[in-house]
Amino acid sequence: MSKRNTQQRRHTIITLLNELGEVSVENLAREFQTSEVTIRKDLATLEASGLLLRRYGGAVPVPQEIVSDDPAHKVSKRKRAIGRAAAALIGDHQRIIIDSGRTTAAMIPQLGSKRGLVVMTNSLNGANAIRELENEPTLLMTGGTWDPHSESFQGQVAEQVLRSYDFDQLFIGADGIDVSRGTTTFNELIGLSKVMAEVAREVVVMVESNKVGRKIPNLELPWEKIGVLITDDGLSGEATAQIEIHGVRVIRASSQS
Repeated sequence: MSKRNTQQRRHTIITLLNELGEVSVENLAREFQTSEVTIRKDLATLEASGLLLRRYGGAVPVPQEIVSDDPAHKVSKRKRAIGRAAAALIGDHQRIIIDSGRTTAAMIPQLGSKRGLVVMTNSLNGANAIRELENEPTLLMTGGTWDPHSESFQGQVAEQVLRSYDFDQLFIGADGIDVSRGTTTFNELIGLSKVMAEVAREVVVMVESNKVGRKIPNLELPWEKIGVLITDDGLSGEATAQIEIHGVRVIRASSQS
């Protein structure tokens, strides 16, 4: 089915949801004469965009208290803007790594129109979201030891798996940005991040602007390893200039669109 038809179907799903107050996967599949797998992917994408909430066997509208413009909602808008900007850097048939994290995960729903992607991740949540995409990529998992702090797989096994491949791009988050040094983290398990950067031709860091200037001791990736920093439009011009001095391309995504 074409991208346009997919968009029309999803628009109609939202219309039906607003009219009925609840929709089921079974009835939607019958309505659109498509598979339940396709409908589940539609609902997953719409949920990631904040347009509905999935429930067992279907979906319901987003409660009004969540829709309201509270600080948590604003953070979500920034993450989605960063995710859209990151997805715009990816072409068809690219081989990419998506590191674990909520900001990097915001990019995944935007990849549904890409064709022939090969995606490696160390995140179970990320892997599940990738499986819901319209054009499902070839999915690779690092394996390794589960780290509950970062909610990702880490360790030597994961590093060995990564070294068996080469990738076009790595998309990775950070706990903080030191404008003089690079990305910083509270997590002392930084070995996998370094290997990810080694096996990718371009490293793209995705981080909200409020993390720039955080005082965190552990340096994760120095600026010389990073090609692009994607953040939101809250980053100041002064901080942008300080980062660009290191040869890093800075993209400030607008959260208003």
